Amino acid sequence: MAARPEILFPLFAELEALDGVGPKTTKHFSALHVQTPRDLIFHLPHNLIDRTRRDSLRGVEFPAIATVEVVIGAHAPPRSRGKPYRIHVRDMLQEWQLVFFHARGDYLQKLLPTGQRRLVSGKVELFDGIAQMVHPDHILRPEDAAELPQTEPVYALCAGISAKQMVKAVAAACARAPMLAEWIDLPLKAQMGWPDWQHAILAAHSPATLSDLSADSPARARLAYDELLAHQLTLALARARARRKSGRTSRGDGHLRAKVLAALEFSPTGAQDRAIAEIAADMAMPTRMNRLLQGDVGAGKTLVALMALLVAVEAGGQGVMMAPTEILARQHYESLAPLAKLAGVELALLTGRDKGAERARKLAELVQGRIQIIVGTHAVFQKSVEFGDLRLAVVDEQHRFGVTQRAALSEKGLGVDVLVMTATPIPRSLALAQYGDMDISVLDEKPPGRKPVQTALVSTARMAEVIDHLRRAIAEGRQAYWVCPLVEESELSDLTAAEARFAHLRAALGEGAVGLVHGQLPPADKDAAMARFVAGETKLLVATTVIEVGVNVPMASIMVIERAESFGLAQLHQLRGRVGRGSAASTCLLMYEAPLGETAARRLKLLRDTEDGFRIAEEDMAIRGAGDLIGTAQSGLPRFRVADLERQAPLMAIAQRDARKLLHDDPELASPRGEAVRALLWLMEQDKAIRYLSVG
Repeated sequence: MAARPEILFPLFAELEALDGVGPKTTKHFSALHVQTPRDLIFHLPHNLIDRTRRDSLRGVEFPAIATVEVVIGAHAPPRSRGKPYRIHVRDMLQEWQLVFFHARGDYLQKLLPTGQRRLVSGKVELFDGIAQMVHPDHILRPEDAAELPQTEPVYALCAGISAKQMVKAVAAACARAPMLAEWIDLPLKAQMGWPDWQHAILAAHSPATLSDLSADSPARARLAYDELLAHQLTLALARARARRKSGRTSRGDGHLRAKVLAALEFSPTGAQDRAIAEIAADMAMPTRMNRLLQGDVGAGKTLVALMALLVAVEAGGQGVMMAPTEILARQHYESLAPLAKLAGVELALLTGRDKGAERARKLAELVQGRIQIIVGTHAVFQKSVEFGDLRLAVVDEQHRFGVTQRAALSEKGLGVDVLVMTATPIPRSLALAQYGDMDISVLDEKPPGRKPVQTALVSTARMAEVIDHLRRAIAEGRQAYWVCPLVEESELSDLTAAEARFAHLRAALGEGAVGLVHGQLPPADKDAAMARFVAGETKLLVATTVIEVGVNVPMASIMVIERAESFGLAQLHQLRGRVGRGSAASTCLLMYEAPLGETAARRLKLLRDTEDGFRIAEEDMAIRGAGDLIGTAQSGLPRFRVADLERQAPLMAIAQRDARKLLHDDPELASPRGEAVRALLWLMEQDKAIRYLSVG
């Protein structure tokens, strides 16, 4: 494997190689994820202290940072232990005090001799009507005033690291930043007005104004782009490597798809047509497909998935569709079965519940190729499950399946194409960060006939009215969901909340009318409760968020979400998507505990005003931040030190285009720019990408 270029060695040395950093400080730095000088140069300041000199404190709004020349007056040592040491000083217009705790008098007499002039700079506050500067940051003789910077960067600190230590360590690390060959596309760099890398590092650490700290200042934008480009190159290299693995050409003649389309009561949307065409084109290629199908709630992903599975069958092979839960697998099976029957295709369901002879029969028919499409849970992964000729694997709700599971699935057949589906709209920049190794198809239109869901905000104080409304709706033959709040402490307290609400509603609406599902129920009981609701035996289903994904009950037209402010926006949007699937007008009641905080009110109003999942996702990211939106830990989303996915989303798309074009033009990264890009990958610790290159 290639080795790290020598020019970068100083940046990857031990921290202790830096001036003033010992073993103890090194240990403290690890709390900030700082292990090398390289980490320090990417630890950028987040604020700025203005050290501009003024003649006097008169007119200053306290508390404030001030820099003033003073005449030192009388010293007032503490009379008892623990009291402060005070020194009276006078500027051009007024008297005030310098205050020190636990300081030695002889040291202070030497540092601040009575009668002499000194320049002091630090935070000033009013205490009992007297202005005080406690432990000044800087004390200088007037003739040394030039040593004091006009502005000073402020860094995130941790226990054991002082501001002075941080500034000194960062300066020592920046002094090691070498001149590196340019890896950014030169026309792009010129168009954006970005500086060279070394210049950008120095400028980012010496901001002169607050605007120099903003994400779109030239130095910061350039450093953010470097990070995004390295990340997208890693994903693009992974994608190129996956594509080099030989796939199978699966080209159908369209006869099965034509039968299904002819039987539909409506035409597919433009977005569905586009996605179907993109997938069919991928499957016809000799390379493996690795595509993400991203659709809003109710945008019709199931039809697109079926069309893809039918391409595999038309080409003489088999397809598998996998869902994260048994409820969902069964539901996919039930919605696909009538369409598969029309096309004359053998479809089967395989879950952990299949036992004995029934299971053996299905496995035998799968190996013989008699079952052409199988729907199941992760049970389809098991060693005992073998296919005659598996061409396509469709994975629903990707965020519940890791990359390793995706890989295990694609090993089941020779060069299996993989289509991953998610009903969670993800902002474009996050989709690129998380799934940049995949090609993405987006369903952003609703099929005709889906009625909009009326959404209203209701305070929990009006609970009795809501229950009355439900009583009338149930009498008219309608069905409803009641989703219980998320209780922070544990799944068990979520359950207690759900059981208490279930008992309350059953007392109000009648024994047989109300059902309950929650995550603690055994799968068979959960399915049975769902089946009773689907059959219309229970009219109101009380649930925790287990119903969030994919449950389809066309007769359910009312969704009540209790304590809606405790849920994420995307989750509320998913829950609301459970209604509005039939012909009846549907409503979603967001019940909240008054008074609502400003952010919570903004989120719930946004949900009331739009059903566009992509707009909701973008807003959610703006409100909560990218990490919270998808939970960085389990998502494989990188931790960027400089790049800000919320504010710099457009840069991510540019980085993806640039990375893919570069690898298309120079797959071995052998050109001068390619060599520079290799240095970038080492600098950004993308060793995985380097491995992809060296494996070839």
